[in-house]
Amino acid sequence: MRTILHIDMDAFFASVEQRDNPALRGCPVVVGAAGDARGVVAAASYEARRFGIHSAMPSREAYRRCPDAIFVPPRHDTYAAVSEQIFAIFARYTPEVEPLSIDEAFLDVSGGLKLFGEGAEIARHIRAAIREEVGLTASAGVAPNKFLAKLASEMQKPDGMTVVPRTPLEIQAFLAPLSVSSIWGVGPVLETKLRARGIDTIGDLQHTSRDVLESVAGKHTADHLRKLAQGIDLRPVETGTREKSISREHTFAKDVRDLSVVTRTLYQLVEDVGGRLRASDLYAATARIKIRWQGFQTITRQCPLDPPCCDDFHLRAAADRLLRSESLRQPVRLIGFGVQDMRPRSAQQLTLFDVGEENQDRKERLSRAIDQVRARFGNGSLEVGVGLAGE
Repeated sequence: MRTILHIDMDAFFASVEQRDNPALRGCPVVVGAAGDARGVVAAASYEARRFGIHSAMPSREAYRRCPDAIFVPPRHDTYAAVSEQIFAIFARYTPEVEPLSIDEAFLDVSGGLKLFGEGAEIARHIRAAIREEVGLTASAGVAPNKFLAKLASEMQKPDGMTVVPRTPLEIQAFLAPLSVSSIWGVGPVLETKLRARGIDTIGDLQHTSRDVLESVAGKHTADHLRKLAQGIDLRPVETGTREKSISREHTFAKDVRDLSVVTRTLYQLVEDVGGRLRASDLYAATARIKIRWQGFQTITRQCPLDPPCCDDFHLRAAADRLLRSESLRQPVRLIGFGVQDMRPRSAQQLTLFDVGEENQDRKERLSRAIDQVRARFGNGSLEVGVGLAGE
């Protein structure tokens, strides 16, 4: 039987801000723009969550709920760098790591039990290392599979750990009192249908006949629910590139017609995405932009990056081409930039000079040098002017 950990950082973005600024500790911190009519909350500290503030909530609503909240702008380069530290700690205990996001992952530690001890002991070591070396807290779930591990990691947040029993009967008893909404795939609509049939808990689900369940959810979903209600999840931990894509968006306070303003904002998003790529030692093979017009019509355009790159110069040039391929027929409400089809730096090194890009390494080194300047003196210390995308 496998031993799977789910490690989830506690209020990651907000906790990084509180770590780096002691004045914010113990205060309701919201990562996002205060009072922005169109902005959303990127993260909220646990002190802010007591007011019902959560990620993806409109910033204006967050401010209404807690006028005393301290709003701070996101620092994605910093979060990416901290994430690298955390994932490096994971790698000490197993190569079998499946990232779910910048701040959470599954770890299959089955192969390390003889070396490091049982799963709970490994989870304790990892959480202690994160606390001591990174200055943050993480919660953990320890279980025989991914479904149970993720469920367990949420049970004692923040800074807690839950160990799921391992025998089938004990697992069923562990799951029985939990709400049916705890099961992956049970959203509000399906939850309402299940509750209408008296199926409120996973225990109720365990005792519901197949025919009844199929009449509520259909055959495929019924099979899915029945397996998870018994704690059965055979999916392996899938290793590979940590993120499938990286993207950033900006919603303007007022719709914008000025191409130079849109372009300047786009370049800032490119620099943010490029910094995150470099911090993760990744190269992207596809670039894309997103434009939302005044009337909420949204388009996306993408192009290949050949060879794959991570430097701001090639990324800006691609973004510029994509933007200028669209005429700004009406005011722009939102602009976004992203990359995908990413690969690790080690793979890129093998092909860099096979494609004749003699200046790519120079531009990457320059971009990394600029990262260091911005990290020391702030993101606004160096800016690229409009029209210099490929310079």
